[in-house]
Amino acid sequence: MSRVPPIRIRGANDTPVRHDGAFVLYWMNASRRLHWNFALQRAVEWATELGRPLLVLEALNADYPWASDRIHAFVLHGMADNLRLAEDAGVAYYPYVEPAARAGRGLLEALASQACVVVTDEFPAFFLPGLVWAAARRVSVRLEAVDSNGILPLRATERAYPTAYAFRGFLHKELPTHLDTWPVPDPLQGERLPPLGELPSEATRRWPPAVPGLLTAEDALAALPIDHGVEPVAMPGGALAGGALLDRFMEERLGGYGEHRNTPDRDGTSELSPYLHFGHVSPHEILSRLAGLEGWTPLDLQPEARGGRAGWGMRASATEFVDQFITWRELGLNMCAHRDNYDQFASLPDWALTTLREHARDPREYLYSPEGFERAATHDPLWNAAQTQLVREGRIHNYLRMLWGKKILEWSASPEEALAVMIELNNKYALDGRDPNSYSGIFWVLGRYDRPWGPERPVFGKVRYMSSVNTARKHRVAEYLSRYGEQAEPAVI
Repeated sequence: MSRVPPIRIRGANDTPVRHDGAFVLYWMNASRRLHWNFALQRAVEWATELGRPLLVLEALNADYPWASDRIHAFVLHGMADNLRLAEDAGVAYYPYVEPAARAGRGLLEALASQACVVVTDEFPAFFLPGLVWAAARRVSVRLEAVDSNGILPLRATERAYPTAYAFRGFLHKELPTHLDTWPVPDPLQGERLPPLGELPSEATRRWPPAVPGLLTAEDALAALPIDHGVEPVAMPGGALAGGALLDRFMEERLGGYGEHRNTPDRDGTSELSPYLHFGHVSPHEILSRLAGLEGWTPLDLQPEARGGRAGWGMRASATEFVDQFITWRELGLNMCAHRDNYDQFASLPDWALTTLREHARDPREYLYSPEGFERAATHDPLWNAAQTQLVREGRIHNYLRMLWGKKILEWSASPEEALAVMIELNNKYALDGRDPNSYSGIFWVLGRYDRPWGPERPVFGKVRYMSSVNTARKHRVAEYLSRYGEQAEPAVI
């Protein structure tokens, strides 16, 4: 087995390894999969070196921000997959679903007290950095956080890049040095680790593992203290569903991705972002599949392109996809890794802050309350359709997501209020919300990663403008409107 690159491993505390511990503990919280996973691979390395069993803990809290049936169901599907896959691999797997807020407190420390070392996932956004930071100070053994987030390691950059163009140029130049070592597709295959036998009884008595029925039955969600008003969607979560979707995209949609991804009437996108967000699908697995289809190697990268999209060295549709999947996705990871205020209005570039503040008191033709936005009760049928899709399916079509945000800016009393509305609606309803990539999209609406545009307009100032009329003129939306166009009466305030 190839070793995990040191640049992806961060010691979260200074506590030593306990060589006489009973097992190696992998605390899975962001890369929720048993394949193509640097963190799991690192845990297997430790278990092999120490001659100890491996225990995988995957827990789901009840009190994370925006906890709901929708998010819980998607994660639970993944836990059900992991339970089956772990059984097949002969590795001990401990699925814990918190029955009440804070009921799981102490579980990690209890398991860590018996462990040689704890390995966990590193994720640069939402509440997870703080969760790992706090855990590192409570556990009595070494805790390592391992980066499986992207093709480029988080610590390969020293600053937050201001534009996709600048970041793309860095990628074309530096990425080959980080493609020498890929995660092992199946870190558990062929490894002769000692069996654990059974889960630690001292822990399971107080924190019973989730039974398979909870992981697969959505009606079990009713007993949990989460938001039951945000219902599960038809799209199932988990590594198996994510892998099947990846297969369909590569076989059926990749060839037309460049042509169809911005057309609301076509399902031309990959739809993989929820699976990437919850760690059910690996970015390295996606790139491996794409490289196989394209006959691509890192030698095809073209640093001389100086940030141009063609520098990926792939055919047109594949270039469009890889630019979204790597450049734009990992640009968000880069921002969150280097800016603690990535989700704050003050993080916008100076020019955007200046122009939005200059136009903050401009008259608005329409003003809507946060509740009006949430109910899709505006005067604009296309906007209402996009919001309806978000509430109903947990997603908005890729192109309309940008229009959705621009109109919230135009119809809110201030840009700060618009930002709060976008974050609340996106994080509450979108399966891929609460993610560096979704924060990139929200803040792009307000000028992040963009440049000043003319002519200067009311409300927007020099921030890029979009309208529903122009969108409908550029892209086919009739079928989209017929599918999602039911709306309430406009609720102007």
